[in-house]
Amino acid sequence: MAALEFSASLKPADPYDNAVLIIGQLKHLGKLRYEDVQCKFGGRVDAETFSICINSLHPSPTDQCSLWLNSATVAALPLKCSRHNTPSRCHALTRLVKSCLAGGQEYIVIVCERENVYASGLAVARALPLFTAKSGSHSLSRKVTVEFLVLDEERRIFLTDEELECMSVAATSLRLAASIVDTPCSDMSVDNFLQEIREVGKELGITPKIISGEDLIHQGFGGIYGVGKAAAVPPALAVLSHIVPDSTESIAWVGKGIVFDTGGLSIKTKTGMCGMKRDCGGAAAVLGAFKTAVKMGFSETLHAVFCLADNAVGPLSQRPDDIVHMYSGRTVEINNTDAEGRLVLADGVAYAVKDLRCDIIVDIATLTGAQGVATGKYHAGIVCNDEKLEETCVKVGQACGDLVHPMPFTPELHSSEFSSAVADMKNSVADRSNAQVSCAGLFIMSHLGPDFQGIWLHIDMAIPAATGERATGYGVALLTSLFGNRSGNPLLRLVGPKGPVNNGTAMEQDSNEGTKRIKLV
Repeated sequence: MAALEFSASLKPADPYDNAVLIIGQLKHLGKLRYEDVQCKFGGRVDAETFSICINSLHPSPTDQCSLWLNSATVAALPLKCSRHNTPSRCHALTRLVKSCLAGGQEYIVIVCERENVYASGLAVARALPLFTAKSGSHSLSRKVTVEFLVLDEERRIFLTDEELECMSVAATSLRLAASIVDTPCSDMSVDNFLQEIREVGKELGITPKIISGEDLIHQGFGGIYGVGKAAAVPPALAVLSHIVPDSTESIAWVGKGIVFDTGGLSIKTKTGMCGMKRDCGGAAAVLGAFKTAVKMGFSETLHAVFCLADNAVGPLSQRPDDIVHMYSGRTVEINNTDAEGRLVLADGVAYAVKDLRCDIIVDIATLTGAQGVATGKYHAGIVCNDEKLEETCVKVGQACGDLVHPMPFTPELHSSEFSSAVADMKNSVADRSNAQVSCAGLFIMSHLGPDFQGIWLHIDMAIPAATGERATGYGVALLTSLFGNRSGNPLLRLVGPKGPVNNGTAMEQDSNEGTKRIKLV
């Protein structure tokens, strides 16, 4: 487990004792003078060797050159960046950092423009996971120092203490989120997750509200209760609230926290069940993002809502054909117990509307395997009732490195997939080939209620939540950046929207009645 530190300047080092990786885009590395990085070489690399090394780089898509044994390396990020990628090339940066990590005390020098600092710094954090159960691993002493060479045109600029603090807090929060997702359910039960929430709350001076076990069903949370009622540890709804007096907005981030998903009685296959400890990725992202946002001075009222359950199999398991009474007041006929995430999130967003009175609601979840088919390994799929927020989310995702791509928003075409003869709706689609990602999001939206006039965004990050067997901490960067213009920190404002997030409206054009807001069905 490595300690991670960020610095605006380069400290003298010797690659004999401390490995160093200098990394950036080729156009930026080409602007470096030997004198800019000489202090990192301890006299073991001369100017001619450095120049030859830089000139030998031909990234396709990446390339690296050793300056001194394997302890001093220069690496170039991909040259090409398409319009749906992040200009920071942060996914390649993470892979290069992983391949070059040497252990012990080491340095990573990132050469980039200021607008790519946030994405690049968090890319390093993703390469340094916290959780491990390997014997003897905790006795290793490691420290990775990330130093920034920030270029603006032909001159160098230095990050401020405020920006470095933001980078440090966000990286810590991302690694916390990834650690929660990496930890197996034996050590990350609902109770363990609640303890993580309490610890963050204590750090921020906020006492969480927790509704758990039988209290859930007594208070009408049939979705969360039904999913988790068969588990040894009861399900829970938890809320952390950052209240700002005279706030003009009330915002909720709602996270799916299924600490393990067997599929319930609609049980997964033996191979399909492996990795289902990661089904709490949305709630973990909300926790990390909330910690960062509040610490960096969030200017509006912000609620973090955690929908926590263990979708276990047992005598009390929810059955297909059961009818669930949701917190929204709607009834749901269960036709697939493995479509449980939307049930817990539906209760969460309904609570955000009815009790928290939120006018901006973002839910985030590892919701559907179909997301990976629709948008792949790097882009989450988003469904939104507001065109402006949808566009903003795409742009902010590119700025922070948590990429997203819009799914169709057509409730009038897709809501019929949930038709039920005996309840208000079923919980799984009739036709699995008909825009599953959109449909899953629309199920959640329908529990906001027909009178909801606010803005709603659904983020399905089932596949970007992990790469290989490790969590990525996806969502921490996206949520903090998407609302960066509510932050008191200049780095978050830089990557955040340039105008108010809620200045758009979800509209449709009616030739007879003019323009009006789409109703939530």
